[in-house]
Amino acid sequence: MARRAPVFFIVAGEVSGDVLAAGLIRELRRRYPEARFVGVTGPRMVAEGCESRAGIDALSLFGVSEVIGQIPRLLRLRQRLYREVARCRPDVFIGVDAPAFNTRLEQRVRRAGIATVHYVCPTAWAWRAGRTRGIRRAVDLMLAIFPFEPAFFAAHDIPVTFVGHPLADALPAHPDAAAARQALDMDRDAHWVGLLPGSRRAEVSRLGPRFLAVARWLRRRDPGLRFIAPMANARVRQRFEADLEDFPDLDVRLVDGRSREVMRAADALLVASGTATLEALLAKTPMVVAYELSPVNYWIARGLDLIKTEFVSMPNLLAGRRLVPELLQTDAQVPMLGAWLYRLVHSPAARAAQIDAFEAIHAGLARAADTRAAEAVAGLIEARS
Repeated sequence: MARRAPVFFIVAGEVSGDVLAAGLIRELRRRYPEARFVGVTGPRMVAEGCESRAGIDALSLFGVSEVIGQIPRLLRLRQRLYREVARCRPDVFIGVDAPAFNTRLEQRVRRAGIATVHYVCPTAWAWRAGRTRGIRRAVDLMLAIFPFEPAFFAAHDIPVTFVGHPLADALPAHPDAAAARQALDMDRDAHWVGLLPGSRRAEVSRLGPRFLAVARWLRRRDPGLRFIAPMANARVRQRFEADLEDFPDLDVRLVDGRSREVMRAADALLVASGTATLEALLAKTPMVVAYELSPVNYWIARGLDLIKTEFVSMPNLLAGRRLVPELLQTDAQVPMLGAWLYRLVHSPAARAAQIDAFEAIHAGLARAADTRAAEAVAGLIEARS
């Protein structure tokens, strides 16, 4: 008797989850041409043939204060998705990132006898390590995208496979900075600093004025220095433009989107801590990292002693040392940020120290992640058949 084509239920959160899930779907379909894919989707997943039960924007939340107001809606959504899973009885349920939402759903699904995979390790190694108990109950297999993650989760009896990072596969090992400058119509002979204050309006509200103050500090010491800032969306641009009005003597070129081109084209970057720091690393552009949590989120993290790692920026976590300057909360002072950036623009040795390490890290992350992830999921199916 011929075995039926497998069914996969995939719940992705945010744009990054859509990218990861789409690559996984593509590779799983190579192995199972008749497979059916259902879930919480972004446009890339839909393009790969995944049936949508909700959009990823339903899970695109940030920060404790934002999530609290959405709890009733999220609980209703999770219950509805569980009913969908129970109805279609997939061979594998795959949660892609969004651990605050997916872990509880995975626990229920696994108790119902359905195999579960979680793609992108929750940051239990960084904060709230006690979450590993819930994760252990939730997943049959964890897919790790960073090489330092498997040892932590294996130590907590959670099966884990390192697959590498799809972004490292997609981006070139040796970016063409000159081509990026030409595409953006940037002066090829000037020194440029890229300002990346975040992708969310709340982040930009906190960091935008400080990043602009750093630019002014630098311009006063190097009048020939140029500045360029990619804007993630219209709301972010509106917020940043309002802040820029307070700096009438400062010329900053704003670009809609195109952040990766800006990263490749700049001599140095001032970056908000987050996924952009990994993209900047893969662009091989020296950087300084800054961040400031909202007062509520910082009070919660500090008061409950939630942060467990020495570093917060991905370049430093991957290097296992202070590879790039990271200045957080009250440490993110304008003169200190400016001094580090000035050094990265003008010191070949300081630039080379970061770039050489970035190249080595990139090589370690580029492992054909889509293929390896699909192989791991297929292995789970075979083991249970």
